[in-house]
Amino acid sequence: MVVSEEIQSTVEGDGATSKKAAKKAAKAAEKQQKKEEHKATSGQPQNDATEPDISEGRYGTRKLIQSSGEHRQRIYTDVKDLSLSLDGKDVWVRARLQTSRAKGKQCFAVLRQSSSTVQLLINVSEERGVSKQMVKFAGNITKESIVDVRGTVVKTSSPVESCTIREVELLGAELWLVSAAKPQLPLQIEDASRPEKNDDPEALKIRVNQDTRLDNRVLDLRTPANQAIFRIEAGVCRLFRDILTKKGFVEIHTPKIISAASEGGANVFTVSYFKSSAYLAQSPQLYKQMAIAADFDKVFTVGAVFRAEDSNTHRHLTEFVGLDLEMAFKNHYHEVLDTIGSTFTEMFRGLQEQFASEIATVEQQFRVEPFKFLDPPLRLEFPQAIQMLKEAGVTLGEEDDLSTPDEKLLGRLVKAKYDTDFYILDKYPLAVRPFYTMPDPNNPKASNSYDMFMRGEEILSGAQRIHDPEFLTQRAQHHAIDISNIAAYIESFRLGCPPHAGGGIGLERVVMLYLGLDNIRKTSMFPRDPKRVTP
Repeated sequence: MVVSEEIQSTVEGDGATSKKAAKKAAKAAEKQQKKEEHKATSGQPQNDATEPDISEGRYGTRKLIQSSGEHRQRIYTDVKDLSLSLDGKDVWVRARLQTSRAKGKQCFAVLRQSSSTVQLLINVSEERGVSKQMVKFAGNITKESIVDVRGTVVKTSSPVESCTIREVELLGAELWLVSAAKPQLPLQIEDASRPEKNDDPEALKIRVNQDTRLDNRVLDLRTPANQAIFRIEAGVCRLFRDILTKKGFVEIHTPKIISAASEGGANVFTVSYFKSSAYLAQSPQLYKQMAIAADFDKVFTVGAVFRAEDSNTHRHLTEFVGLDLEMAFKNHYHEVLDTIGSTFTEMFRGLQEQFASEIATVEQQFRVEPFKFLDPPLRLEFPQAIQMLKEAGVTLGEEDDLSTPDEKLLGRLVKAKYDTDFYILDKYPLAVRPFYTMPDPNNPKASNSYDMFMRGEEILSGAQRIHDPEFLTQRAQHHAIDISNIAAYIESFRLGCPPHAGGGIGLERVVMLYLGLDNIRKTSMFPRDPKRVTP
């Protein structure tokens, strides 16, 4: 019968399957037996699972730090301070696990703290109490996690080229996970740190694009170049403050919510202010001047500046850090111009002397030419610039402003002729300057105003300000500014005000151009532009 044949066929099939399974099981048992015999002859325990963990209590996940008081006496050593002078000594280090590679009885890892890196070796050792379980734990920690390591500083047989600390490494004895990073990172630090221009044909071409970097800025900021960039940026702020303080300036703080546009233009952010509207300050200009009228004589301020310009360029931000200064003078605004010029040259020299290692770190990723400057700085007048451009084939009217391409070309012409990346351009046309700019007494079309340039791009704009209230009112009306909105500003000059001048500097632009970077977003920690308000 057909049914009987099907049953018989099934039984025979099951029998064939059973035979195969039995044969496979016998083979596995034989293999396991040989393995056990080998372990027995080699003196190894027959079961890893029951092997005692000699590292118990020396590794694991540290409980959440809630400032309970534990380990307050523990002294940590910075990675940058690990050197041959500590050879043979035990130290505690807290750092990020940048990379790890476990194989057999050892695990190599790179620990990173800011821009400093050191190699960590954890290998099985009864003498140091390191078990296979501890090695396995080390190999399973995710990249970018924060760990506490106790280890012995040991001189390496040859320099560790992949780390900034090359002559010593850490031989791990304890390893505690303080804060774990998720396994899948949106970008790899190694990729984000690769040189942008690499002549090595065998080098990896992996690059992380700008939007990915900015969307994941916390990770991106961990790269050595970014760590260096923002330390240099902090240095510019500190030098600016220190240099001006030594020159007798007083630091002031000005409001960012104001009743009228600072520059008299339309590029302002309007904000709701209770039952009316106000604006975010485009500049601290008016308040610096009022401070001069209040007898502070020399003032500077460091703070946020807002520009509602829909400019999606490499050098524009809608919010940036302004370094502003204002100074009373006796007879000529060049007294102020010379002060600003010397402030820049002192700042550049300070960066060269105090941040050489950070500049070198940036240069490893971004190839740039060293910044050149003259002391005292080169000063040209606007007609000279027009003539230089004319000789290069660019024709401008005497009352035309310089376009961005004009400025860049002029920067190249100045560099070729005077061998400087920094220069001052004086006597701008009055028509292209704000309402409070003092006209040139010898040329009604010119003004007592100036810009300063680095690598062909403007980094400061300034002028002598009008300190006569009637003349100031006249100029404001000429610019169609509602006098009622700046009444308090004009009124401050009716109480007597010394002649004065000053300027405003964009911090991010200074750092970008000093380092020769190609985009201002590289020097703004969390940049704001027309298309980005996060993170």
